[in-house]
Amino acid sequence: MSGREINLDGGEVSVIKALGMSSSEMSGEDLIARVSSDLVAAEVIDTIKGLMDMGYVDADKSGFYNVEELKDVNFRINSGWSKDLRDALHPQQQQKSKSKRVRRE
Repeated sequence: MSGREINLDGGEVSVIKALGMSSSEMSGEDLIARVSSDLVAAEVIDTIKGLMDMGYVDADKSGFYNVEELKDVNFRINSGWSKDLRDALHPQQQQKSKSKRVRRE
């Protein structure tokens, strides 16, 4: 298990999944479109700001207060947290990856 334990709520999971684990950027407009079935725009703003405060998500602009400002911002997963976030989203895969080698005497 990783040294960093991450607990995400439903909105955070939706945003992280929408952004993906690659290092590519996504515009706020595309992010809103991808999570619109799970979250309303105000929830997206609160959720993304929370993820940025924790350091999980990076953006090219930190000051956005409404949907119009959010649309012009580009977001990406912080590469330093990507493995831990992936493990938090898929905890079963983390357990399966343990070595099954047995030392024989």
